[in-house]
Amino acid sequence: MIPRSTVFFLLAATASLRAQAFHGDPPDANHPWAVHDMNRPQPPLVTPGTPSTQERPGTPPSDAVVLFDGTAATLKNWEADKEGTAETQWIVKDGALLCEPGSGYIRTREQFGDCQLHVEWAAPEKPEGNSQGRGNSGVFLMGKVEVQVLDNFNNPTYADGFASSIYGVNPPLANALLAPGKWQTYDIIFRRPVYDGSGKELDPGRLTVTVNGVVTQDSTPLEGGGGHKVRSKSSAWPERGPLKLQDHGNPVRYRNIWYRPLAKRAVEGGTYGFLSTEATAAKRKEIAAQIRQEATAKSGLEATLRQMESLSYELDAATLATTQVTVASFFAGISTLAGAELDARKDEIKTLHHAMNFLSKHQVISTPYAEEAGLKKIIEDKGWDK
Repeated sequence: MIPRSTVFFLLAATASLRAQAFHGDPPDANHPWAVHDMNRPQPPLVTPGTPSTQERPGTPPSDAVVLFDGTAATLKNWEADKEGTAETQWIVKDGALLCEPGSGYIRTREQFGDCQLHVEWAAPEKPEGNSQGRGNSGVFLMGKVEVQVLDNFNNPTYADGFASSIYGVNPPLANALLAPGKWQTYDIIFRRPVYDGSGKELDPGRLTVTVNGVVTQDSTPLEGGGGHKVRSKSSAWPERGPLKLQDHGNPVRYRNIWYRPLAKRAVEGGTYGFLSTEATAAKRKEIAAQIRQEATAKSGLEATLRQMESLSYELDAATLATTQVTVASFFAGISTLAGAELDARKDEIKTLHHAMNFLSKHQVISTPYAEEAGLKKIIEDKGWDK
């Protein structure tokens, strides 16, 4: 049996959440949810991973897709970057994925798009060569955009080819590398370019990169993706592609590679970002229908408040008419009360008046409920507004 104190708490919490529905600014042409909207989906629970040290890699978040964890089993997630399926010639050594020079690029068998990507890499402890010839590799998002891997510890090169540059597009904001042989950590937020069916660019795509905890790319536009010696041009992109690692003739090591898919942006039919008026209207209609459906399982004032709440998302004539009837019935019932009986209905009266005032104040409804003034007078006469 639920303790009586818990029952009162749950009832109070329910009333509080319903009052919250009439708290922040309502939905508008580009925002399908109200400010502080309790109908907005709750964020999914993700358990964070543990940080890496130089001695051992950390663990990924609970919802991450692991691409390489130091074992031969996850080497099977990769293949040679050649036509047809071919086993990679890269090897697992001491828990690291090692590029065997001359073995060629490798790519993931899995394909994906927008993501949070975590990669750790290490250049050889004893540096050989200089500029682009020292500890060179690369992380290619969707096989197209390269985040440069290069040993730039006391090793200058051209700026747009530096470690963590978007190769051929944008230099890093800082050189945050540790010494050769140390594990370097890249955390990347990747948003691919998005085009419509006619080839029109809707979003140029962006990359954010941190190197060992230092921001080196800050939501940098992709400008088509970059390339070697030539300036790239915007062109249609696929929705998914593999992650590639580059063989540039240097024995670079990798470990602890994982990604988390990111929500679709508004421009590609998702709800992340600024929604169009059309997408917002469709989402508001969907939310209103859901609230009206939930109201059918309620009764009394709780059902009325839910129906009134739905009007903020879609001004449905039938729902408005229903609430006008139930509000009138509620007002008729409390109009006969006085003293302690009326005091016992204080929270209901204030909550209903607040909802009515919210809808008229924000012009959700063109004409205020007829009973709004009467409820206001009761509240003022009883001093409940103080």
